[in-house]
Amino acid sequence: MERHPKRLKPSELTAAFTVSENEYSATSEVEPFDGILGQDRAVTAIEFGVAMDRPGYNIYLMGESGTGRSSYVQDYLANIASDEDTPSDWVYVNHFENPKEPMAIELPAGLANDFKHDLERFVDNLMSTFPSVFEHPTYQHNKNQIDRAFNQQYDKALDNVEREALRSNIAVFKDSGSITFTPIREGKALDETEFAQLPDEDREIIHQTISDLEDMLNNELINLPQWRRESNELLRKLNQETISEAVEPLLKPIKKAYGKYNGVKLFIERTKEHLLKTVIDQLVEERVLEKVEDSQKRTMLLDQYEPSIMVSRSQNNGAPVIYESHPSYRNLFGRIEYTPDQGTLTTNYRQIVPGALHKANGGYLVIEADKLLSEPFVWDALKRAIKSRKLTMESPYSDLGLLSPATLSPDSIPLHVKIILIGSREVYYLLQDYDDEFRELFRVLVDFDERLPRTPTAINFFTQLLKSRVDEKGHKDISADGVARMIEYSSRLADNQRHLSARIGDIFELLGEAELVRKLARDPLIERKHIDKALSAKQNRTGRIADRILEEMLDDTILIDTEGEAIGKINGLTVLEIGDSMFGTPARITAVVYPGSRGIVDIEREANLGQAIHSKGVMIMSGYMGSRYTTDFPLAMSASLAMEQSYGHIDGDSASLAELCCLLSALTKTPIKQSLSMTGSMNQHGEVQAIGGVNEKIEGFFRLCEARGLTGDQGVIIPKSNVRNLVLDKKIIDAVENGQFHIFSVQHADEALELLTGAVPGEEDKDGTFPEDTFNGKVVSRLKELAEIDEGMEEEEEADGSEQADEGEQTSEGGAPKKAKPIH
Repeated sequence: MERHPKRLKPSELTAAFTVSENEYSATSEVEPFDGILGQDRAVTAIEFGVAMDRPGYNIYLMGESGTGRSSYVQDYLANIASDEDTPSDWVYVNHFENPKEPMAIELPAGLANDFKHDLERFVDNLMSTFPSVFEHPTYQHNKNQIDRAFNQQYDKALDNVEREALRSNIAVFKDSGSITFTPIREGKALDETEFAQLPDEDREIIHQTISDLEDMLNNELINLPQWRRESNELLRKLNQETISEAVEPLLKPIKKAYGKYNGVKLFIERTKEHLLKTVIDQLVEERVLEKVEDSQKRTMLLDQYEPSIMVSRSQNNGAPVIYESHPSYRNLFGRIEYTPDQGTLTTNYRQIVPGALHKANGGYLVIEADKLLSEPFVWDALKRAIKSRKLTMESPYSDLGLLSPATLSPDSIPLHVKIILIGSREVYYLLQDYDDEFRELFRVLVDFDERLPRTPTAINFFTQLLKSRVDEKGHKDISADGVARMIEYSSRLADNQRHLSARIGDIFELLGEAELVRKLARDPLIERKHIDKALSAKQNRTGRIADRILEEMLDDTILIDTEGEAIGKINGLTVLEIGDSMFGTPARITAVVYPGSRGIVDIEREANLGQAIHSKGVMIMSGYMGSRYTTDFPLAMSASLAMEQSYGHIDGDSASLAELCCLLSALTKTPIKQSLSMTGSMNQHGEVQAIGGVNEKIEGFFRLCEARGLTGDQGVIIPKSNVRNLVLDKKIIDAVENGQFHIFSVQHADEALELLTGAVPGEEDKDGTFPEDTFNGKVVSRLKELAEIDEGMEEEEEADGSEQADEGEQTSEGGAPKKAKPIH
């Protein structure tokens, strides 16, 4: 079967588009588009995932950035959530019996702030009520009765002792709570001097009498502790009754407003009990050691009774949609803050700070997967929360045995949230492979496509989308020709004449830059020229490295020929991607062939610079040569291939076709046109396969030829299957149209050889033999020569080996040969 390369026409090199005059003259005549461009499959999946209200149906939204996935899903969720019920508010309150375990209370949406304000008002009322309530006459009267009863018992006991003492001429004195006995004479108490002048017998009698009186006093006051306990108990009950009676009216409005909520009801009961102690300890001045300002008192009371709001929502505001841009453990699950106090860190329930899960509870939480997975402890904690359907605040470092200050263990909050992870395909498949729980928890996949068919419907939607962006950003409208240029650029982004790119972010970025160009030019509409100038400006901003490489080619630092012929040399095409800059550049491939049986040596692989796919291409080339040319004799040759002046890693098989042609040129000593450059991979049957970056590769070689001067002989050879990917710069199309530059498409290696060498490749006859005067015939002939040389070399080596063996033999006495023992 004869094969011939095809010279491409200018119309085949681009995705040119024109707007009919009858359609519109500018986007001012177009309706805006409300939706997402060409993602029907993804939209259906999102609708299913949001509607499925069952555990495990969380969503993983995958696709490349710039396709509008993040903005669309947030807009869609916001629209859906606005019609849903508003979830509950949540607050934490003090657990008075165990302050380290704050109690969570659920309230209807909108009540959390009201509840907090009512508790603040309660604290203010509490301060105005106490301690003045203890100054009320009724309280003072009852308190005096209790004190009087105690004093009466005490005084009665002392009266009995005092009467007995007087009978013995002993006086009883009470001073600062102590009782002393002193002898008297003639109604006058004796001082120490007078007592010392008494006879020894009288002094002894007085001592004995005082001792007896002390025993009597002890017996009379033996029940004093009991009297004190009874008095204190009566006073405690009086205080409790007084506090309860005073607090009840203060709590009544709160009971009325929130008493139907179980959590609040329990909290009010506990608050009432706790106030019995708090009022006495903090609000009664005589119990406070130091004077405390009212502001300090209020702060202390708020620290005990004011609720800490975790989530407060507006009524009838729909379900929440939260996007967490920094999904750290603290930002997702909340945190507990600490206050330094005399060298230690302390905390309480009012220092609990909510996280994104608290805010999104009852709604939707959107997180970027790569950011989530880069944070320590977060992924496992999130899975636990989803599976348990509980939001628990705990320290992620406690399990590691790291020291941490005393912390809290707040009540868990029921969790009902739909998680939407946004990430790349690589992350999705990684999680699928290495985390079995991922499949159970994220059952819904939303796959955003990178491109869409360039149909009239899609073009119409694309135009409407441009109109929406123009209105949103306040740009001037786009002319019909400007829209056509944007469509062409979209096809270039898609690398396909039949498709539009779904990377709408890049489209909008270009539109914004074109608007700036228009604004500086003070034109009324965004035109094609503005878009072209914006593209040129971006290329100039990011093209420093490409320009530097071109300069080095022009001054022959990098050796690339664009004229003449050479044996064993060919211009391959490569693509470099540095940051957001992607450009093509030619690279010289060389080959040498010599007798031997080492086969084809890939220098890049031997130097550990060739990656797996590149090495695969070289092996495929070896298979092709063996099956095509040496079916009846062994493939015996030594050859080496190299990508010259390449000092980094090389991957991809797009140079395999060029490497084959270069190798066959070196093998047959047939020169190759250096005015042509080539890209394309091949299979073991010599069929040429599509490659990536074809536009950038062509443009890279064209830039070099243009800089040196177009001769009319220069051009590029590409796979036929890549023709649909051509969306080339207008300068190249003009050069092709003027016959200054050429682009050829090939389907088989023979077609490429015909272009490069000008020789007829030749077809096999029915016996599988190539005509001798064809290029393939020369290949077979040369390979036979190398095989014969290799066979002769092997025979010589065998002969030399036999002679050495004969020399090593010795004859024994019986005449039998005997091998000499080797000397080590």
